Amino acid sequence: MTTTAAAPRVAPHLVRIVGFLVCVELASGILQGYYTPIFSDIADHLGITDADVNWFEAAQLIVSALCVPLLARLGDLWGHRNVLLLSTAITALGSWILAFAPSFTTFLIGWAIQGAYVVWLPLEVAIIHRRTAGTGRQALLTRRSAAVLVGALELAVIIGALTSGALVESTSMTVLLALPAVAVTICFVVIWFGIEDVPGRATGGIDWVGFTLITGVLGVLMTGLIVVRLDGPSSLLAWLLIGAGLALLVPFVRAERRIAEPLIDVDLMATRAQWPVQLTAFLFGMSVLGAQIPLSTFARTDPDVAGYGLGADAAFVSTLIGVYVVSLAVGAFTLPLTARLLTARRALIASSLLVALGYALWIPFHDTTTQALVNMGVAGIGSGALVAALPAAAAAAAPADRTGFATGMTNATKTVGGAIASSIFAIALASTGSLVGPEAGHAPLAGYLTVWAVCSVAALLAALALVAVPKSSFSDH
Repeated sequence: MTTTAAAPRVAPHLVRIVGFLVCVELASGILQGYYTPIFSDIADHLGITDADVNWFEAAQLIVSALCVPLLARLGDLWGHRNVLLLSTAITALGSWILAFAPSFTTFLIGWAIQGAYVVWLPLEVAIIHRRTAGTGRQALLTRRSAAVLVGALELAVIIGALTSGALVESTSMTVLLALPAVAVTICFVVIWFGIEDVPGRATGGIDWVGFTLITGVLGVLMTGLIVVRLDGPSSLLAWLLIGAGLALLVPFVRAERRIAEPLIDVDLMATRAQWPVQLTAFLFGMSVLGAQIPLSTFARTDPDVAGYGLGADAAFVSTLIGVYVVSLAVGAFTLPLTARLLTARRALIASSLLVALGYALWIPFHDTTTQALVNMGVAGIGSGALVAALPAAAAAAAPADRTGFATGMTNATKTVGGAIASSIFAIALASTGSLVGPEAGHAPLAGYLTVWAVCSVAALLAALALVAVPKSSFSDH
Protein backbone atom coordinates (compact mmCIF):
# COMPACT_ATOMS: atom_id res chain seq x y z
CA MET A 1 0.00 0.00 0.00
CA THR A 2 1.35 3.44 -0.92
CA THR A 3 1.27 6.39 1.40
CA THR A 4 0.55 9.86 0.11
CA ALA A 5 2.84 12.48 1.55
CA ALA A 6 1.12 15.18 3.55
CA ALA A 7 0.96 18.62 2.00
CA PRO A 8 3.64 20.97 3.30
CA ARG A 9 2.47 23.23 6.09
CA VAL A 10 4.68 26.18 5.21
CA ALA A 11 4.86 27.81 1.77
CA PRO A 12 8.45 27.71 0.50
CA HIS A 13 10.13 31.11 0.44
CA LEU A 14 6.91 32.86 1.57
CA VAL A 15 8.74 35.07 4.08
CA ARG A 16 11.19 36.19 1.39
CA ILE A 17 8.39 36.91 -1.09
CA VAL A 18 6.37 38.89 1.44
CA GLY A 19 9.52 40.80 2.39
CA PHE A 20 10.07 41.93 -1.19
CA LEU A 21 6.38 42.80 -1.57
CA VAL A 22 6.56 44.87 1.61
CA CYS A 23 9.04 47.07 -0.29
CA VAL A 24 6.38 47.54 -2.97
CA GLU A 25 3.79 48.59 -0.39
CA LEU A 26 6.27 50.99 1.20
CA ALA A 27 6.49 52.70 -2.18
CA SER A 28 2.70 52.63 -2.48
CA GLY A 29 2.31 54.21 0.95
CA ILE A 30 4.79 56.94 0.07
CA LEU A 31 2.75 57.76 -3.04
CA GLN A 32 -0.47 57.90 -1.04
CA GLY A 33 0.86 60.04 1.81
CA TYR A 34 3.60 62.14 0.25
CA TYR A 35 1.60 64.61 -1.81
CA THR A 36 -1.27 65.45 0.55
CA PRO A 37 0.58 67.96 2.78
CA ILE A 38 2.06 69.82 -0.21
CA PHE A 39 -0.93 70.17 -2.54
CA SER A 40 -1.04 73.94 -1.97
CA ASP A 41 2.68 74.18 -2.75
CA ILE A 42 2.15 72.13 -5.92
CA ALA A 43 -0.64 74.51 -6.92
CA ASP A 44 1.69 77.49 -6.43
CA HIS A 45 4.43 75.71 -8.38
CA LEU A 46 2.08 75.12 -11.33
CA GLY A 47 0.41 78.53 -11.10
CA ILE A 48 -3.07 77.10 -10.48
CA THR A 49 -5.67 77.58 -7.78
CA ASP A 50 -6.23 75.10 -4.97
CA ALA A 51 -9.60 74.23 -6.52
CA ASP A 52 -7.86 73.02 -9.68
CA VAL A 53 -6.09 70.35 -7.64
CA ASN A 54 -9.40 68.47 -7.55
CA TRP A 55 -8.83 67.61 -11.21
CA PHE A 56 -5.87 65.45 -10.15
CA GLU A 57 -8.11 63.27 -7.98
CA ALA A 58 -10.76 62.99 -10.68
CA ALA A 59 -8.26 62.02 -13.40
CA GLN A 60 -6.53 59.40 -11.27
CA LEU A 61 -9.80 57.84 -10.11
CA ILE A 62 -10.93 57.45 -13.71
CA VAL A 63 -7.66 55.88 -14.84
CA SER A 64 -7.57 53.64 -11.75
CA ALA A 65 -11.08 52.35 -12.33
CA LEU A 66 -10.33 51.64 -15.99
CA CYS A 67 -6.92 50.01 -15.65
CA VAL A 68 -7.58 47.63 -12.76
CA PRO A 69 -9.80 45.11 -14.62
CA LEU A 70 -7.46 45.05 -17.62
CA LEU A 71 -4.27 44.67 -15.58
CA ALA A 72 -5.88 42.07 -13.31
CA ARG A 73 -6.88 40.00 -16.35
CA LEU A 74 -3.40 40.36 -17.79
CA GLY A 75 -2.06 39.10 -14.47
CA ASP A 76 -4.09 35.90 -14.75
CA LEU A 77 -2.86 35.47 -18.36
CA TRP A 78 0.77 36.58 -18.27
CA GLY A 79 1.62 36.01 -14.62
CA HIS A 80 0.95 38.37 -11.73
CA ARG A 81 4.64 39.23 -11.24
CA ASN A 82 5.00 40.35 -14.87
CA VAL A 83 1.98 42.64 -14.70
CA LEU A 84 3.17 43.97 -11.34
CA LEU A 85 6.37 44.95 -13.13
CA LEU A 86 4.38 46.56 -15.96
CA SER A 87 2.17 48.60 -13.61
CA THR A 88 5.24 49.66 -11.59
CA ALA A 89 6.97 50.86 -14.76
CA ILE A 90 3.88 52.87 -15.71
CA THR A 91 3.67 54.33 -12.20
CA ALA A 92 7.36 55.25 -12.29
CA LEU A 93 6.84 57.01 -15.64
CA GLY A 94 3.97 59.02 -14.21
CA SER A 95 5.99 59.89 -11.10
CA TRP A 96 8.95 61.15 -13.13
CA ILE A 97 6.59 63.24 -15.29
CA LEU A 98 5.35 64.94 -12.11
CA ALA A 99 8.88 65.87 -11.11
CA PHE A 100 9.60 67.68 -14.38
CA ALA A 101 6.10 68.75 -15.50
CA PRO A 102 6.24 72.29 -16.88
CA SER A 103 2.49 72.90 -16.83
CA PHE A 104 -0.83 71.91 -15.28
CA THR A 105 -1.75 69.75 -18.28
CA THR A 106 1.49 67.77 -18.19
CA PHE A 107 1.19 67.32 -14.42
CA LEU A 108 -2.40 66.13 -14.84
CA ILE A 109 -1.28 63.52 -17.38
CA GLY A 110 1.48 62.32 -15.08
CA TRP A 111 -0.88 62.16 -12.11
CA ALA A 112 -3.40 60.13 -14.11
CA ILE A 113 -0.72 57.67 -15.33
CA GLN A 114 0.54 57.28 -11.77
CA GLY A 115 -2.86 55.80 -10.89
CA ALA A 116 -1.66 52.42 -12.19
CA TYR A 117 -0.32 51.72 -8.69
CA VAL A 118 -3.82 50.88 -7.44
CA VAL A 119 -3.48 47.37 -8.86
CA TRP A 120 -0.34 46.61 -6.82
CA LEU A 121 -2.00 45.20 -3.69
CA PRO A 122 -4.47 42.95 -5.57
CA LEU A 123 -1.63 41.57 -7.70
CA GLU A 124 0.50 41.01 -4.60
CA VAL A 125 -2.32 39.13 -2.89
CA ALA A 126 -2.74 37.02 -6.04
CA ILE A 127 1.01 36.27 -6.04
CA ILE A 128 0.88 35.14 -2.41
CA HIS A 129 -2.30 33.14 -2.95
CA ARG A 130 -0.64 31.32 -5.86
CA ARG A 131 2.60 30.67 -3.95
CA THR A 132 0.77 29.20 -0.94
CA ALA A 133 -1.14 26.58 -2.94
CA GLY A 134 -0.60 23.11 -1.52
CA THR A 135 0.27 24.28 1.98
CA GLY A 136 -3.07 23.28 3.46
CA ARG A 137 -3.33 26.82 4.84
CA GLN A 138 -3.67 28.88 1.69
CA ALA A 139 -6.43 31.24 2.84
CA LEU A 140 -4.88 31.68 6.29
CA LEU A 141 -1.40 32.46 4.95
CA THR A 142 -2.85 34.81 2.35
CA ARG A 143 -4.77 36.76 5.02
CA ARG A 144 -1.72 37.00 7.27
CA SER A 145 0.50 38.14 4.43
CA ALA A 146 -2.06 40.71 3.27
CA ALA A 147 -2.23 42.08 6.81
CA VAL A 148 1.55 42.56 6.83
CA LEU A 149 1.46 44.28 3.44
CA VAL A 150 -1.32 46.67 4.44
CA GLY A 151 0.39 47.42 7.73
CA ALA A 152 3.55 48.37 5.83
CA LEU A 153 1.45 50.47 3.44
CA GLU A 154 -0.19 52.48 6.21
CA LEU A 155 3.07 53.07 8.06
CA ALA A 156 4.62 54.30 4.80
CA VAL A 157 1.73 56.75 4.37
CA ILE A 158 2.81 58.43 7.61
CA ILE A 159 6.46 58.39 6.57
CA GLY A 160 5.59 59.93 3.21
CA ALA A 161 3.47 62.70 4.73
CA LEU A 162 6.09 63.60 7.35
CA THR A 163 8.90 63.57 4.78
CA SER A 164 7.27 65.92 2.29
CA GLY A 165 6.13 68.27 5.04
CA ALA A 166 9.65 68.44 6.45
CA LEU A 167 11.38 69.00 3.10
CA VAL A 168 8.99 71.36 1.33
CA GLU A 169 10.61 74.52 2.70
CA SER A 170 14.20 73.39 2.27
CA THR A 171 14.41 72.07 -1.29
CA SER A 172 13.16 72.80 -4.78
CA MET A 173 9.84 71.42 -5.99
CA THR A 174 11.60 69.38 -8.69
CA VAL A 175 13.79 67.61 -6.13
CA LEU A 176 10.84 67.20 -3.77
CA LEU A 177 8.68 65.57 -6.44
CA ALA A 178 11.55 63.40 -7.68
CA LEU A 179 11.82 61.49 -4.39
CA PRO A 180 8.62 59.41 -4.89
CA ALA A 181 9.79 58.67 -8.45
CA VAL A 182 13.08 57.34 -7.06
CA ALA A 183 11.16 55.15 -4.58
CA VAL A 184 8.98 53.65 -7.33
CA THR A 185 12.00 53.06 -9.58
CA ILE A 186 13.75 51.18 -6.77
CA CYS A 187 10.51 49.24 -6.28
CA PHE A 188 10.70 48.10 -9.92
CA VAL A 189 14.22 46.75 -9.38
CA VAL A 190 13.11 44.95 -6.19
CA ILE A 191 10.29 43.18 -8.03
CA TRP A 192 12.55 42.27 -10.97
CA PHE A 193 15.15 40.55 -8.81
CA GLY A 194 13.08 39.49 -5.81
CA ILE A 195 9.95 37.83 -7.22
CA GLU A 196 10.29 34.83 -9.48
CA ASP A 197 8.28 34.62 -12.65
CA VAL A 198 5.39 32.13 -12.47
CA PRO A 199 3.32 31.79 -15.66
CA GLY A 200 -0.35 32.71 -15.58
CA ARG A 201 -2.91 29.94 -15.34
CA ALA A 202 -5.74 31.51 -17.32
CA THR A 203 -6.32 30.75 -20.99
CA GLY A 204 -7.65 32.81 -23.86
CA GLY A 205 -6.89 36.43 -24.66
CA ILE A 206 -7.97 39.93 -23.80
CA ASP A 207 -11.66 40.70 -24.07
CA TRP A 208 -11.33 43.96 -25.97
CA VAL A 209 -15.08 44.20 -26.53
CA GLY A 210 -15.67 44.02 -22.80
CA PHE A 211 -12.83 46.46 -22.14
CA THR A 212 -14.29 48.95 -24.61
CA LEU A 213 -17.76 48.67 -23.09
CA ILE A 214 -16.58 48.93 -19.46
CA THR A 215 -14.42 51.89 -20.47
CA GLY A 216 -17.56 53.48 -21.86
CA VAL A 217 -19.56 52.68 -18.72
CA LEU A 218 -16.97 54.03 -16.30
CA GLY A 219 -15.85 56.90 -18.50
CA VAL A 220 -19.36 58.24 -19.12
CA LEU A 221 -20.45 57.63 -15.52
CA MET A 222 -17.37 59.32 -14.07
CA THR A 223 -17.76 62.25 -16.47
CA GLY A 224 -21.34 62.67 -15.29
CA LEU A 225 -20.24 62.64 -11.66
CA ILE A 226 -17.55 65.22 -12.36
CA VAL A 227 -20.15 67.44 -14.03
CA VAL A 228 -22.32 67.08 -10.92
CA ARG A 229 -19.38 68.23 -8.82
CA LEU A 230 -18.72 71.20 -11.11
CA ASP A 231 -22.26 72.30 -12.03
CA GLY A 232 -24.36 70.94 -9.17
CA PRO A 233 -27.25 68.47 -9.01
CA SER A 234 -29.50 70.59 -11.24
CA SER A 235 -27.32 69.99 -14.31
CA LEU A 236 -29.33 68.17 -16.99
CA LEU A 237 -26.12 67.17 -18.79
CA ALA A 238 -24.81 65.48 -15.64
CA TRP A 239 -27.88 63.31 -15.21
CA LEU A 240 -28.00 62.44 -18.92
CA LEU A 241 -24.40 61.27 -18.69
CA ILE A 242 -25.06 59.24 -15.54
CA GLY A 243 -28.12 57.67 -17.12
CA ALA A 244 -26.18 56.84 -20.29
CA GLY A 245 -23.40 55.25 -18.24
CA LEU A 246 -25.84 53.05 -16.33
CA ALA A 247 -27.66 52.13 -19.55
CA LEU A 248 -24.39 50.92 -21.06
CA LEU A 249 -24.25 48.26 -18.34
CA VAL A 250 -26.96 46.28 -20.16
CA PRO A 251 -25.02 45.61 -23.39
CA PHE A 252 -21.86 45.14 -21.34
CA VAL A 253 -23.36 42.36 -19.19
CA ARG A 254 -24.87 40.69 -22.25
CA ALA A 255 -21.57 40.80 -24.11
CA GLU A 256 -19.57 39.44 -21.15
CA ARG A 257 -21.90 36.48 -20.73
CA ARG A 258 -21.43 35.49 -24.38
CA ILE A 259 -17.63 35.43 -24.15
CA ALA A 260 -15.77 32.34 -22.95
CA GLU A 261 -12.99 34.36 -21.25
CA PRO A 262 -14.53 37.74 -20.35
CA LEU A 263 -12.61 40.70 -18.98
CA ILE A 264 -15.08 40.91 -16.11
CA ASP A 265 -16.61 37.59 -15.22
CA VAL A 266 -20.09 38.80 -14.32
CA ASP A 267 -21.24 35.26 -13.56
CA LEU A 268 -18.42 34.85 -11.02
CA MET A 269 -19.19 38.29 -9.59
CA ALA A 270 -22.80 37.19 -9.09
CA THR A 271 -21.94 34.09 -7.04
CA ARG A 272 -22.94 34.05 -3.39
CA ALA A 273 -19.32 33.86 -2.26
CA GLN A 274 -18.17 36.78 -4.42
CA TRP A 275 -20.85 39.48 -4.75
CA PRO A 276 -20.99 40.37 -1.02
CA VAL A 277 -17.23 40.90 -1.00
CA GLN A 278 -17.32 43.12 -4.09
CA LEU A 279 -20.34 45.05 -2.78
CA THR A 280 -18.52 45.54 0.53
CA ALA A 281 -15.51 46.94 -1.35
CA PHE A 282 -17.81 49.38 -3.19
CA LEU A 283 -19.51 50.53 0.03
CA PHE A 284 -16.21 50.68 1.90
CA GLY A 285 -14.75 52.92 -0.80
CA MET A 286 -17.38 55.53 0.03
CA SER A 287 -15.74 56.21 3.38
CA VAL A 288 -12.08 55.30 2.89
CA LEU A 289 -11.77 57.29 -0.37
CA GLY A 290 -14.69 59.70 -0.29
CA ALA A 291 -14.76 61.08 3.26
CA GLN A 292 -11.17 62.15 3.89
CA ILE A 293 -11.36 65.62 2.32
CA PRO A 294 -14.61 66.51 4.19
CA LEU A 295 -13.02 65.37 7.45
CA SER A 296 -9.99 67.55 6.78
CA THR A 297 -12.03 70.64 5.89
CA PHE A 298 -14.25 70.14 8.95
CA ALA A 299 -11.21 70.01 11.21
CA ARG A 300 -9.78 73.22 9.68
CA THR A 301 -13.07 75.16 9.93
CA ASP A 302 -13.07 77.93 12.54
CA PRO A 303 -16.02 77.44 14.93
CA ASP A 304 -16.11 81.17 15.69
CA VAL A 305 -16.88 81.85 12.03
CA ALA A 306 -19.00 78.88 10.92
CA GLY A 307 -20.49 77.78 14.23
CA TYR A 308 -18.89 74.34 13.97
CA GLY A 309 -15.50 72.79 13.34
CA LEU A 310 -12.37 72.21 15.37
CA GLY A 311 -10.44 75.31 14.36
CA ALA A 312 -7.38 73.13 13.93
CA ASP A 313 -4.15 74.15 12.29
CA ALA A 314 -2.29 72.08 9.73
CA ALA A 315 -0.19 70.43 12.44
CA PHE A 316 -3.25 69.00 14.17
CA VAL A 317 -4.75 67.84 10.89
CA SER A 318 -1.50 65.93 10.34
CA THR A 319 -1.91 64.45 13.82
CA LEU A 320 -5.49 63.45 13.02
CA ILE A 321 -4.35 61.80 9.78
CA GLY A 322 -1.52 60.12 11.67
CA VAL A 323 -3.85 58.65 14.29
CA TYR A 324 -6.16 57.41 11.55
CA VAL A 325 -3.33 55.79 9.59
CA VAL A 326 -1.87 54.19 12.73
CA SER A 327 -5.30 52.77 13.53
CA LEU A 328 -5.46 51.42 9.96
CA ALA A 329 -2.17 49.65 10.55
CA VAL A 330 -3.44 48.26 13.87
CA GLY A 331 -6.55 46.93 12.14
CA ALA A 332 -4.47 45.31 9.41
CA PHE A 333 -1.89 43.77 11.76
CA THR A 334 -4.55 42.36 14.13
CA LEU A 335 -6.63 40.86 11.32
CA PRO A 336 -5.06 37.38 11.63
CA LEU A 337 -5.90 37.34 15.36
CA THR A 338 -9.48 38.51 14.91
CA ALA A 339 -10.00 36.05 12.03
CA ARG A 340 -8.74 33.22 14.23
CA LEU A 341 -10.98 34.25 17.12
CA LEU A 342 -14.11 35.07 15.12
CA THR A 343 -13.59 33.26 11.77
CA ALA A 344 -12.68 35.22 8.66
CA ARG A 345 -16.29 36.00 7.70
CA ARG A 346 -17.20 37.30 11.14
CA ALA A 347 -13.99 39.35 11.26
CA LEU A 348 -15.09 41.08 8.04
CA ILE A 349 -18.52 41.76 9.49
CA ALA A 350 -17.03 43.08 12.74
CA SER A 351 -14.67 45.35 10.80
CA SER A 352 -17.58 46.81 8.81
CA LEU A 353 -19.48 47.44 12.04
CA LEU A 354 -16.47 49.26 13.49
CA VAL A 355 -16.38 51.55 10.45
CA ALA A 356 -20.11 52.18 10.86
CA LEU A 357 -19.65 52.95 14.56
CA GLY A 358 -16.69 55.27 13.98
CA TYR A 359 -18.58 57.46 11.51
CA ALA A 360 -21.80 57.30 13.52
CA LEU A 361 -19.89 58.69 16.52
CA TRP A 362 -19.15 61.82 14.48
CA ILE A 363 -22.85 62.73 14.44
CA PRO A 364 -23.23 63.42 18.20
CA PHE A 365 -19.53 63.83 19.07
CA HIS A 366 -17.72 66.38 16.89
CA ASP A 367 -17.01 69.34 19.15
CA THR A 368 -13.53 68.55 20.50
CA THR A 369 -10.25 67.23 19.19
CA THR A 370 -10.41 64.29 21.59
CA GLN A 371 -13.76 63.23 20.14
CA ALA A 372 -12.34 63.53 16.61
CA LEU A 373 -9.34 61.35 17.48
CA VAL A 374 -11.53 58.67 19.07
CA ASN A 375 -13.95 58.63 16.15
CA MET A 376 -11.20 58.28 13.57
CA GLY A 377 -9.42 55.66 15.65
CA VAL A 378 -12.50 53.44 15.79
CA ALA A 379 -13.23 53.82 12.08
CA GLY A 380 -9.56 53.34 11.24
CA ILE A 381 -9.22 49.98 12.97
CA GLY A 382 -12.16 48.60 11.03
CA SER A 383 -10.95 50.18 7.78
CA GLY A 384 -7.45 48.75 8.11
CA ALA A 385 -8.82 45.25 8.57
CA LEU A 386 -11.07 45.63 5.52
CA VAL A 387 -8.24 46.92 3.33
CA ALA A 388 -6.26 43.79 4.19
CA ALA A 389 -9.14 41.31 4.23
CA LEU A 390 -11.12 42.13 1.11
CA PRO A 391 -8.55 41.14 -1.56
CA ALA A 392 -7.72 37.96 0.37
CA ALA A 393 -11.41 37.13 0.78
CA ALA A 394 -12.03 37.64 -2.94
CA ALA A 395 -9.08 35.41 -3.82
CA ALA A 396 -10.24 32.65 -1.45
CA ALA A 397 -13.69 32.67 -3.05
CA ALA A 398 -12.44 32.62 -6.66
CA PRO A 399 -11.22 29.82 -8.97
CA ALA A 400 -7.45 29.42 -9.19
CA ASP A 401 -7.26 30.98 -12.66
CA ARG A 402 -9.32 34.05 -11.68
CA THR A 403 -7.65 35.17 -8.45
CA GLY A 404 -6.02 38.19 -10.10
CA PHE A 405 -9.38 39.25 -11.50
CA ALA A 406 -11.20 38.78 -8.17
CA THR A 407 -8.64 40.67 -6.10
CA GLY A 408 -8.33 43.41 -8.70
CA MET A 409 -12.08 43.96 -8.76
CA THR A 410 -12.08 44.75 -5.04
CA ASN A 411 -9.92 47.79 -5.83
CA ALA A 412 -11.96 48.68 -8.91
CA THR A 413 -15.27 48.59 -7.06
CA LYS A 414 -13.73 50.47 -4.12
CA THR A 415 -12.53 53.19 -6.47
CA VAL A 416 -15.94 53.56 -8.11
CA GLY A 417 -17.57 53.72 -4.67
CA GLY A 418 -15.16 56.45 -3.62
CA ALA A 419 -15.79 58.46 -6.77
CA ILE A 420 -19.55 58.29 -6.35
CA ALA A 421 -19.32 59.20 -2.66
CA SER A 422 -17.00 62.10 -3.45
CA SER A 423 -19.64 63.57 -5.75
CA ILE A 424 -22.43 62.99 -3.24
CA PHE A 425 -20.42 64.65 -0.49
CA ALA A 426 -19.47 67.59 -2.69
CA ILE A 427 -23.16 68.16 -3.37
CA ALA A 428 -24.07 67.83 0.32
CA LEU A 429 -21.44 70.34 1.37
CA ALA A 430 -21.69 72.82 -1.50
CA SER A 431 -25.36 72.98 -2.48
CA THR A 432 -26.54 73.93 1.00
CA GLY A 433 -23.74 76.30 1.87
CA SER A 434 -24.42 79.81 3.15
CA LEU A 435 -23.83 82.50 0.54
CA VAL A 436 -24.12 85.60 2.74
CA GLY A 437 -23.26 86.73 6.24
CA PRO A 438 -20.44 85.62 8.53
CA GLU A 439 -20.72 81.99 7.42
CA ALA A 440 -20.19 82.75 3.72
CA GLY A 441 -18.32 80.01 1.95
CA HIS A 442 -19.02 77.41 4.63
CA ALA A 443 -21.41 74.50 4.32
CA PRO A 444 -23.73 74.17 7.30
CA LEU A 445 -23.17 71.45 9.85
CA ALA A 446 -26.02 69.48 8.24
CA GLY A 447 -23.80 68.89 5.21
CA TYR A 448 -21.13 67.21 7.32
CA LEU A 449 -23.75 65.24 9.23
CA THR A 450 -24.90 63.92 5.86
CA VAL A 451 -21.35 62.80 5.01
CA TRP A 452 -20.94 60.89 8.26
CA ALA A 453 -24.40 59.36 8.04
CA VAL A 454 -23.80 58.12 4.49
CA CYS A 455 -20.46 56.56 5.52
CA SER A 456 -22.03 54.87 8.54
CA VAL A 457 -25.04 53.52 6.64
CA ALA A 458 -22.79 52.28 3.82
CA ALA A 459 -20.69 50.33 6.33
CA LEU A 460 -23.83 48.87 7.93
CA LEU A 461 -25.06 47.74 4.52
CA ALA A 462 -21.67 46.13 3.92
CA ALA A 463 -21.98 44.17 7.17
CA LEU A 464 -25.44 42.98 6.12
CA ALA A 465 -24.13 41.96 2.70
CA LEU A 466 -21.36 39.91 4.28
CA VAL A 467 -23.92 37.92 6.25
CA ALA A 468 -24.87 36.37 2.90
CA VAL A 469 -21.38 34.92 2.40
CA PRO A 470 -21.31 31.14 2.95
CA LYS A 471 -19.56 30.31 6.21
CA SER A 472 -17.03 28.08 4.46
CA SER A 473 -16.03 30.56 1.72
CA PHE A 474 -12.86 31.88 3.35
CA SER A 475 -11.90 28.80 5.32
CA ASP A 476 -8.83 26.67 4.80
CA HIS A 477 -9.55 23.11 3.78
